Amino acid sequence: MPAETRTAVDKALDLVEAVARADRPPRLTDLAEEVGLHRATAYRVLVDLVRRGWVLRAGDRYLPGTAVLRLSSSAARNSLGALARPVLDRLSERTGMMVNLQVPEADRSRVIDVVRPDRLAMISRLMGEALPVHRFAGPLALVAALEPADRAPYLRTAEADGHPLDGPDGLLADVERTARTGFAVEYGRNEQPVASLGRAVVTRPGAPVCAVTLVGLGAEIDENRLGLLQELLREATDELGRILSGPGSPAPSSPSAAVPTASAPPSIDAARAASESPTAGEHRAGGLHVTDPTESATATPSPAPSPEGQS
Repeated sequence: MPAETRTAVDKALDLVEAVARADRPPRLTDLAEEVGLHRATAYRVLVDLVRRGWVLRAGDRYLPGTAVLRLSSSAARNSLGALARPVLDRLSERTGMMVNLQVPEADRSRVIDVVRPDRLAMISRLMGEALPVHRFAGPLALVAALEPADRAPYLRTAEADGHPLDGPDGLLADVERTARTGFAVEYGRNEQPVASLGRAVVTRPGAPVCAVTLVGLGAEIDENRLGLLQELLREATDELGRILSGPGSPAPSSPSAAVPTASAPPSIDAARAASESPTAGEHRAGGLHVTDPTESATATPSPAPSPEGQS
Protein backbone atom coordinates (compact mmCIF):
# COMPACT_ATOMS: atom_id res chain seq x y z
CA MET A 1 0.00 0.00 0.00
CA PRO A 2 1.43 3.44 -0.88
CA ALA A 3 2.70 5.28 2.20
CA GLU A 4 0.48 8.28 1.59
CA THR A 5 -2.69 6.16 1.81
CA ARG A 6 -1.80 4.31 5.02
CA THR A 7 -3.99 5.18 7.96
CA ALA A 8 -3.12 4.72 11.62
CA VAL A 9 -5.09 1.47 11.54
CA ASP A 10 -3.06 0.25 8.56
CA LYS A 11 0.18 0.93 10.40
CA ALA A 12 -1.03 -0.87 13.52
CA LEU A 13 -2.22 -3.91 11.57
CA ASP A 14 0.98 -4.02 9.55
CA LEU A 15 2.97 -4.21 12.77
CA VAL A 16 0.70 -6.84 14.36
CA GLU A 17 0.99 -8.99 11.25
CA ALA A 18 4.77 -8.53 11.09
CA VAL A 19 5.14 -9.65 14.71
CA ALA A 20 2.89 -12.66 14.12
CA ARG A 21 4.70 -13.97 11.04
CA ALA A 22 8.26 -13.43 12.28
CA ASP A 23 10.50 -16.49 12.49
CA ARG A 24 11.76 -15.28 15.87
CA PRO A 25 10.79 -12.37 18.14
CA PRO A 26 11.73 -9.24 16.15
CA ARG A 27 13.28 -6.02 17.41
CA LEU A 28 11.96 -2.52 16.76
CA THR A 29 14.38 -1.89 13.89
CA ASP A 30 13.40 -5.17 12.21
CA LEU A 31 9.71 -4.30 12.39
CA ALA A 32 10.16 -0.72 11.19
CA GLU A 33 12.13 -1.90 8.16
CA GLU A 34 9.69 -4.67 7.31
CA VAL A 35 6.57 -2.49 7.34
CA GLY A 36 8.25 0.61 5.89
CA LEU A 37 7.83 2.94 8.85
CA HIS A 38 10.21 5.37 10.48
CA ARG A 39 11.60 3.83 13.66
CA ALA A 40 10.05 6.51 15.89
CA THR A 41 6.63 6.06 14.25
CA ALA A 42 6.79 2.29 14.62
CA TYR A 43 7.72 2.68 18.29
CA ARG A 44 4.75 4.97 19.02
CA VAL A 45 2.33 2.54 17.38
CA LEU A 46 3.88 -0.42 19.22
CA VAL A 47 3.43 1.34 22.56
CA ASP A 48 -0.33 1.50 21.92
CA LEU A 49 -0.44 -2.10 20.68
CA VAL A 50 1.33 -3.29 23.83
CA ARG A 51 -1.07 -1.29 26.00
CA ARG A 52 -4.08 -2.88 24.26
CA GLY A 53 -2.67 -6.41 24.43
CA TRP A 54 -2.12 -6.94 20.69
CA VAL A 55 1.65 -7.10 21.07
CA LEU A 56 3.73 -8.29 24.01
CA ARG A 57 7.08 -6.64 24.69
CA ALA A 58 9.88 -8.82 26.10
CA GLY A 59 13.01 -6.74 26.57
CA ASP A 60 13.84 -5.27 23.17
CA ARG A 61 11.79 -7.84 21.24
CA TYR A 62 8.10 -8.20 20.43
CA LEU A 63 5.73 -11.17 20.41
CA PRO A 64 2.02 -11.66 19.65
CA GLY A 65 -0.05 -10.40 22.59
CA THR A 66 -2.91 -11.94 24.54
CA ALA A 67 -5.53 -10.28 22.33
CA VAL A 68 -4.12 -12.19 19.35
CA LEU A 69 -4.04 -15.41 21.34
CA ARG A 70 -7.69 -15.05 22.32
CA LEU A 71 -8.75 -14.48 18.72
CA SER A 72 -6.87 -17.39 17.22
CA SER A 73 -6.43 -20.91 18.56
CA SER A 74 -3.52 -21.30 16.17
CA ALA A 75 -1.56 -18.25 17.33
CA ALA A 76 1.68 -17.45 15.60
CA ARG A 77 4.41 -20.05 15.99
CA ASN A 78 6.45 -17.42 17.78
CA SER A 79 3.81 -16.76 20.44
CA LEU A 80 4.77 -16.71 24.10
CA GLY A 81 3.01 -20.03 24.66
CA ALA A 82 4.93 -21.73 21.85
CA LEU A 83 8.27 -20.41 23.08
CA ALA A 84 7.53 -21.34 26.69
CA ARG A 85 6.02 -24.81 26.14
CA PRO A 86 9.32 -26.77 26.17
CA VAL A 87 10.27 -25.03 29.42
CA LEU A 88 6.88 -25.85 30.97
CA ASP A 89 7.11 -29.48 29.86
CA ARG A 90 10.54 -29.93 31.42
CA LEU A 91 9.51 -28.26 34.66
CA SER A 92 6.43 -30.46 34.98
CA GLU A 93 8.51 -33.57 34.29
CA ARG A 94 11.15 -32.60 36.86
CA THR A 95 8.65 -31.79 39.60
CA GLY A 96 5.71 -34.08 38.80
CA MET A 97 3.43 -31.06 39.18
CA MET A 98 1.05 -29.08 37.02
CA VAL A 99 2.68 -26.02 35.48
CA ASN A 100 0.92 -23.01 34.02
CA LEU A 101 1.95 -19.86 32.19
CA GLN A 102 0.25 -16.56 33.04
CA VAL A 103 0.46 -13.07 31.57
CA PRO A 104 -0.56 -9.78 33.21
CA GLU A 105 -3.75 -8.05 32.11
CA ALA A 106 -5.44 -4.86 33.31
CA ASP A 107 -6.25 -5.99 36.86
CA ARG A 108 -5.62 -9.76 36.88
CA SER A 109 -3.43 -12.37 35.22
CA ARG A 110 -4.60 -14.76 32.50
CA VAL A 111 -3.61 -18.41 32.13
CA ILE A 112 -2.49 -18.99 28.53
CA ASP A 113 -0.94 -22.47 28.73
CA VAL A 114 -1.08 -25.45 31.10
CA VAL A 115 0.82 -28.73 31.43
CA ARG A 116 -1.05 -31.09 33.77
CA PRO A 117 0.16 -34.62 34.57
CA ASP A 118 -2.49 -37.34 34.65
CA ARG A 119 -2.12 -37.85 38.40
CA LEU A 120 -3.39 -34.30 39.02
CA ALA A 121 -6.46 -34.56 36.78
CA MET A 122 -8.62 -33.67 39.79
CA ILE A 123 -7.17 -30.14 39.86
CA SER A 124 -8.76 -27.56 37.57
CA ARG A 125 -6.51 -26.38 34.73
CA LEU A 126 -7.99 -22.83 34.72
CA MET A 127 -6.95 -22.51 31.07
CA GLY A 128 -7.94 -19.11 29.68
CA GLU A 129 -9.22 -17.83 33.02
CA ALA A 130 -8.37 -14.46 34.57
CA LEU A 131 -7.02 -14.83 38.11
CA PRO A 132 -7.08 -12.20 40.90
CA VAL A 133 -3.93 -11.40 42.83
CA HIS A 134 -5.30 -12.25 46.29
CA ARG A 135 -6.19 -15.87 45.47
CA PHE A 136 -3.37 -17.18 43.27
CA ALA A 137 0.43 -17.25 43.40
CA GLY A 138 0.92 -16.42 39.71
CA PRO A 139 -0.70 -12.98 39.72
CA LEU A 140 0.92 -12.22 43.08
CA ALA A 141 4.35 -12.87 41.57
CA LEU A 142 3.50 -10.63 38.60
CA VAL A 143 2.14 -7.77 40.71
CA ALA A 144 5.13 -7.91 43.05
CA ALA A 145 7.42 -7.49 40.02
CA LEU A 146 5.60 -4.34 38.87
CA GLU A 147 6.58 -0.82 39.82
CA PRO A 148 4.60 0.14 42.96
CA ALA A 149 2.60 2.77 41.04
CA ASP A 150 1.40 0.11 38.58
CA ARG A 151 -0.03 -2.22 41.22
CA ALA A 152 -3.15 -0.20 42.04
CA PRO A 153 -5.65 -1.87 39.63
CA TYR A 154 -4.78 -5.32 40.96
CA LEU A 155 -5.05 -4.18 44.57
CA ARG A 156 -8.44 -2.59 43.90
CA THR A 157 -9.76 -5.89 42.55
CA ALA A 158 -8.75 -7.65 45.76
CA GLU A 159 -10.20 -4.89 47.92
CA ALA A 160 -13.50 -5.00 46.02
CA ASP A 161 -13.65 -8.73 46.76
CA GLY A 162 -13.35 -8.02 50.48
CA HIS A 163 -9.71 -9.03 50.89
CA PRO A 164 -7.76 -6.85 53.36
CA LEU A 165 -4.88 -4.78 52.04
CA ASP A 166 -3.27 -3.71 55.31
CA GLY A 167 -1.92 -5.58 58.31
CA PRO A 168 0.34 -8.64 58.60
CA ASP A 169 -2.20 -10.80 56.75
CA GLY A 170 -3.05 -8.13 54.17
CA LEU A 171 -2.25 -8.19 50.48
CA LEU A 172 0.30 -5.36 50.70
CA ALA A 173 2.42 -7.43 53.08
CA ASP A 174 2.18 -10.40 50.71
CA VAL A 175 3.26 -8.23 47.78
CA GLU A 176 6.20 -6.74 49.69
CA ARG A 177 7.49 -10.15 50.80
CA THR A 178 7.10 -11.57 47.32
CA ALA A 179 8.90 -8.57 45.79
CA ARG A 180 11.78 -9.19 48.19
CA THR A 181 12.07 -12.96 47.67
CA GLY A 182 10.80 -13.37 44.10
CA PHE A 183 8.57 -16.31 45.08
CA ALA A 184 4.98 -16.61 46.32
CA VAL A 185 3.24 -19.72 47.61
CA GLU A 186 -0.53 -19.95 47.95
CA TYR A 187 -2.15 -22.58 50.16
CA GLY A 188 -5.82 -23.32 49.53
CA ARG A 189 -7.00 -19.78 48.86
CA ASN A 190 -8.88 -20.81 45.74
CA GLU A 191 -9.33 -24.55 46.17
CA GLN A 192 -8.57 -26.98 48.99
CA PRO A 193 -6.19 -28.80 49.25
CA VAL A 194 -4.40 -27.19 46.29
CA ALA A 195 -1.27 -25.04 46.62
CA SER A 196 0.76 -23.11 44.06
CA LEU A 197 4.21 -21.57 43.78
CA GLY A 198 4.78 -18.73 41.29
CA ARG A 199 7.67 -16.67 39.96
CA ALA A 200 7.68 -13.86 37.39
CA VAL A 201 9.78 -13.68 34.23
CA VAL A 202 11.23 -10.16 34.09
CA THR A 203 13.25 -9.03 31.08
CA ARG A 204 13.41 -5.39 32.21
CA PRO A 205 12.82 -4.03 35.73
CA GLY A 206 9.22 -3.22 36.61
CA ALA A 207 7.75 -4.90 33.52
CA PRO A 208 7.14 -8.63 34.06
CA VAL A 209 6.37 -10.48 30.83
CA CYS A 210 4.74 -13.53 32.38
CA ALA A 211 4.75 -15.83 35.39
CA VAL A 212 5.32 -19.57 35.63
CA THR A 213 3.42 -21.36 38.39
CA LEU A 214 3.75 -24.83 39.89
CA VAL A 215 0.43 -26.27 41.08
CA GLY A 216 -0.08 -29.38 43.19
CA LEU A 217 -1.46 -30.74 46.43
CA GLY A 218 -0.60 -28.68 49.46
CA ALA A 219 1.20 -31.59 51.11
CA GLU A 220 3.61 -31.69 48.17
CA ILE A 221 4.64 -28.05 48.56
CA ASP A 222 5.69 -28.48 52.17
CA GLU A 223 8.62 -27.00 54.04
CA ASN A 224 10.93 -29.89 53.16
CA ARG A 225 10.29 -29.53 49.42
CA LEU A 226 9.83 -25.80 49.10
CA GLY A 227 13.50 -24.89 48.69
CA LEU A 228 14.01 -27.40 45.89
CA LEU A 229 10.81 -26.38 44.10
CA GLN A 230 11.91 -22.76 44.24
CA GLU A 231 15.27 -23.66 42.71
CA LEU A 232 13.69 -25.66 39.86
CA LEU A 233 11.22 -22.85 39.21
CA ARG A 234 14.00 -20.27 39.26
CA GLU A 235 15.94 -22.25 36.67
CA ALA A 236 12.86 -22.51 34.44
CA THR A 237 11.94 -18.82 34.64
CA ASP A 238 15.55 -17.76 34.05
CA GLU A 239 15.69 -20.02 30.99
CA LEU A 240 12.45 -18.56 29.64
CA GLY A 241 13.78 -15.06 30.24
CA ARG A 242 16.86 -15.86 28.16
CA ILE A 243 14.69 -17.27 25.36
CA LEU A 244 12.52 -14.15 25.30
CA SER A 245 15.49 -11.80 25.42
CA GLY A 246 17.02 -13.47 22.36
CA PRO A 247 20.64 -14.31 21.50
CA GLY A 248 23.14 -11.59 22.29
CA SER A 249 20.77 -9.68 24.59
CA PRO A 250 21.68 -8.82 28.19
CA ALA A 251 20.61 -11.41 30.74
CA PRO A 252 17.04 -10.94 31.99
CA SER A 253 16.47 -9.15 35.26
CA SER A 254 15.74 -11.16 38.38
CA PRO A 255 12.33 -10.43 39.96
CA SER A 256 13.97 -10.30 43.39
CA ALA A 257 17.19 -9.13 44.92
CA ALA A 258 17.99 -12.55 46.33
CA VAL A 259 16.99 -16.07 45.35
CA PRO A 260 18.06 -19.56 46.43
CA THR A 261 21.28 -20.58 44.73
CA ALA A 262 21.63 -24.26 45.64
CA SER A 263 22.15 -26.58 42.69
CA ALA A 264 19.08 -28.64 41.84
CA PRO A 265 19.58 -32.41 41.94
CA PRO A 266 18.38 -34.62 39.06
CA SER A 267 15.02 -35.40 40.64
CA ILE A 268 12.78 -33.89 43.26
CA ASP A 269 12.48 -37.12 45.24
CA ALA A 270 16.26 -37.52 45.48
CA ALA A 271 16.56 -33.94 46.68
CA ARG A 272 13.82 -34.37 49.25
CA ALA A 273 15.73 -37.29 50.78
CA ALA A 274 18.77 -35.06 51.13
CA SER A 275 16.86 -32.17 52.69
CA GLU A 276 15.20 -32.99 56.00
CA SER A 277 14.86 -29.53 57.53
CA PRO A 278 12.73 -26.47 56.62
CA THR A 279 14.23 -23.59 54.69
CA ALA A 280 15.57 -20.79 56.89
CA GLY A 281 13.67 -17.59 57.39
CA GLU A 282 10.19 -18.72 56.27
CA HIS A 283 6.97 -16.74 56.75
CA ARG A 284 3.35 -17.77 56.45
CA ALA A 285 0.70 -15.07 56.17
CA GLY A 286 -2.96 -15.26 55.25
CA GLY A 287 -2.62 -18.48 53.23
CA LEU A 288 0.36 -17.17 51.27
CA HIS A 289 3.79 -18.54 52.10
CA VAL A 290 6.99 -16.90 50.94
CA THR A 291 10.55 -17.74 51.87
CA ASP A 292 12.88 -14.99 53.06
CA PRO A 293 16.34 -15.77 51.69
CA THR A 294 18.17 -13.21 53.82
CA GLU A 295 19.77 -16.05 55.80
CA SER A 296 20.87 -17.77 52.56
CA ALA A 297 23.38 -16.97 49.85
CA THR A 298 22.37 -14.11 47.61
CA ALA A 299 22.73 -13.61 43.89
CA THR A 300 23.34 -10.31 42.19
CA PRO A 301 20.71 -9.67 39.52
CA SER A 302 21.96 -9.46 35.95
CA PRO A 303 21.61 -6.18 34.06
CA ALA A 304 18.35 -5.80 32.18
CA PRO A 305 17.92 -4.21 28.74
CA SER A 306 17.00 -0.55 28.81
CA PRO A 307 13.59 0.40 27.35
CA GLU A 308 15.43 2.91 25.19
CA GLY A 309 18.18 0.58 24.01
CA GLN A 310 16.39 -1.13 21.15
CA SER A 311 17.99 -2.12 17.87
